[in-house]
Amino acid sequence: MILLQINQQVEKSLSYLDKLKNELIVFAPKLIGAIIFFIIGRWLIGKLCNAITVIFNKRSFEPSLQSFLSSLIRISLMIVLLFSIAGIIGINITGFAALLAGAGIAIGSALNGSLGNLAGGVMILIFKPFKVKDFIEAQGNMGEVTEIGIFNTFMTTPERKTVILPNGALSTGVIINYTTSGSLRVDIPIAIAPSTSIEQARQVAITTMLHHPLVLKDPAPQVVVTKIGDGMVTLSMRPSAQQADYPTVFVEIQEMVKNAFDTNGIKVATPHS
Repeated sequence: MILLQINQQVEKSLSYLDKLKNELIVFAPKLIGAIIFFIIGRWLIGKLCNAITVIFNKRSFEPSLQSFLSSLIRISLMIVLLFSIAGIIGINITGFAALLAGAGIAIGSALNGSLGNLAGGVMILIFKPFKVKDFIEAQGNMGEVTEIGIFNTFMTTPERKTVILPNGALSTGVIINYTTSGSLRVDIPIAIAPSTSIEQARQVAITTMLHHPLVLKDPAPQVVVTKIGDGMVTLSMRPSAQQADYPTVFVEIQEMVKNAFDTNGIKVATPHS
C-alpha cells in the first residue's frame, strides 16, 4: 500500500515536471526574445535621449527645462518598452493599463492647479517671454526676475520684496518686459502753477535731468504736458535709464528738479479741491 502511494506521488511529480518542461520549451523563446528586445530598446532610448539633449543645447533651452523634458521622455519611453515586453511574454496588460489610466485621471484631478503651473512653466521656458535678470511687470507686480522654475517664477521688487508668481496664470496673462529694448523710460509727474512758463519749466527740468550721471543722453530726456486743470499744469518728466538704475533715477530726479525749480523761481503746484 505504501509502495503504491509512493509510486503515485512519483508519477504526479514526473507529470508536473513534464508539464513544466513543456511550458519552459514554449516560454523560453519568448523570454529570450523579451530580454533581447529590452536590451535593444533600452539602447535605442538612450541614443534618442542623447540626441534630444543635443537639440536642447543647440536651441539654448534652460537647464531646468532640459532636465525635466529629458526625464519625462525617458520615463515615457521606458513605460512603452515595458508594456511591449509584457505583450511579447504573453502577459495580459489590458486590466493593468485600465488601472493605470484611472490612476492617472485621479492624480490629474487632484493636481489640477499644479499641472497648470507645470504646463505654464514649460511654455515660459520654451518661448522665453522673459529671462532671468529681466525687469518685468506681471500679475500686478513689478520687479527683476531672479529665477524661472517649472512651477513658479521668482522676482525681486524695487522694495527688495520677493514675489512668487504661479506659472499657470503668468503664462496666460499680460507680461510687460521693460528690459527688451535695453533701457527704460522713467515717467515722473510734476505739477507747476498755471502762471508759470511751461517752456521755462521744461528747459530747467531737461537741463537738470541731463546733469544726472545715470540719465541716458540717447534717447534724450523729455518733458511733456499731460494735463491742464485743477488749478495746475501737470508735466511728465521722461528721462531714460538702464534697468538697474530705474529706482535711483525715479527718486533722485524728483528731488533734483524740485530744487532746480526753487532756484529758478518756478512754483510747484498742489491740487485744488
